[in-house]
Amino acid sequence: MALLILGHPNIGESIANKAIIEEIQKANPNIEIRNLAILYPDFKIDIAKEQEALLRHDLIVFQYPLYWYNMPAILKQWFDVVFTHQFAYGSKGDKLKDKKLLASVTVGSLEREYRTFGKHNFRINDFFKNVEQTAYFAQMTFLDPLFFHGTSAVDGFTASEIERRASSYAKDLISFIERVELSSVVQ
Repeated sequence: MALLILGHPNIGESIANKAIIEEIQKANPNIEIRNLAILYPDFKIDIAKEQEALLRHDLIVFQYPLYWYNMPAILKQWFDVVFTHQFAYGSKGDKLKDKKLLASVTVGSLEREYRTFGKHNFRINDFFKNVEQTAYFAQMTFLDPLFFHGTSAVDGFTASEIERRASSYAKDLISFIERVELSSVVQ
């Protein structure tokens, strides 16, 4: 089953990510979820435990909110210390080879605002080249990111509407994860 790395720094105050995680836990408890903020509130990540978790799974899902066009600091720290030389890359760094990497990201703004010369000047995928390159460098299979847009009250969505849409998104995410895992078994 899949490993989900939750990179939200404060899931208790989240609406969208919290609803997504709750739906996943309810619908598919076989997905291992590692909440980085709970496990490592001091950012002192247990490298060996995180690498062991990666080794147990063929599909790694990163669930997080988009913060200033990037991932939250706790998730960046996780990548910095877990994807080590001779583990994720280097002459003997093939431990993640052929594993699949999927970013599932909540985005405050609406999808239409991410376009050339739009409010954010770039397409949303343009902000994920670093994640894509990380996957390739670690010899992983990069899966196109999944985005859940419109998670901010600033765009006029109520908390209950965001929560309802997030639960629906989570169901689609679970279906996607299950299809990816099934296709791996069939090959």
